Amino acid sequence: MDHRTLGGLRVSAVGLGAMPLSVEGRPDESRAVATVHAALDAGVTLLDTADSYHLPGAPPGHNEDLLARAVATYGGDTSDVLIATKGGRGRPADGSWTVTGTPRHLRAAAEASLKRLGVEAIGLYQLHKPDPGVPYEESLGALRDLADEGKIRLVGVSNATTDQIREAHEILGSRLVSVQNRYSPAVRESEPELRLATGLGLAFLPWSPLGGLSRSSLDGPSQREPVALPVFHKVARERGVSPQQVALAWLLSLSPTVIPIPGASRPETIADSARAADLELTPGELRRLNAATA
Repeated sequence: MDHRTLGGLRVSAVGLGAMPLSVEGRPDESRAVATVHAALDAGVTLLDTADSYHLPGAPPGHNEDLLARAVATYGGDTSDVLIATKGGRGRPADGSWTVTGTPRHLRAAAEASLKRLGVEAIGLYQLHKPDPGVPYEESLGALRDLADEGKIRLVGVSNATTDQIREAHEILGSRLVSVQNRYSPAVRESEPELRLATGLGLAFLPWSPLGGLSRSSLDGPSQREPVALPVFHKVARERGVSPQQVALAWLLSLSPTVIPIPGASRPETIADSARAADLELTPGELRRLNAATA
């Protein structure tokens, strides 16, 4: 497994987006744990979760509890595993996704996540989404205070604009280490945010990174129907690998700070995705892929 840098930490170049293990259509616990173990077997050391990854109307934290159990029961060394969680969103019984970015809520959410994960400090805590009803600096200030108190070690922002990334960088300074936005072969609206993150030395964690490969891609809330991109399948056939590996390798080629976090609900899926870290695309292949996604 190739590695990249996140806040001074060495993490796997491909992470695991654990959301599919806890939301609608989730597998049973044994398969979910096996999926996490398969990721760890493949050298994945970045596990991404959130307190809102649970069934609609259920208590928060299902995915965090699951990851904590899976890591605790893994037979190998987990000292370098970084669990990145998020706070600021909710899932009421109607299946919608709410946003709450008040300092009071974020503090309570972070402290609850800390207990569920069973760690002394959360490795990476991310503001899940800006709350339009709360000044962004207030939400960021809550995360800064939690870092100052030693309850979280590193801070990230998600679903952020370039202006919000700059504001976060100004308020958080070196505590800010990552940006997690939606980015994939089919969805490239966060190109400016990717470039800014690269310039600032921040890790860029594309969520839903496989959008566009098929109409059954694993995607997050508010995902539009992706369109198939045949060139990724053609390159995959030529190289004897999966289209998913090609897409993730393409993402890795865009910037040295990119660390995609593909979702998975089966052990074989994350094992396949992890192999993308060692897939080096040729200049000709990259030209074809870039032309198709332009």
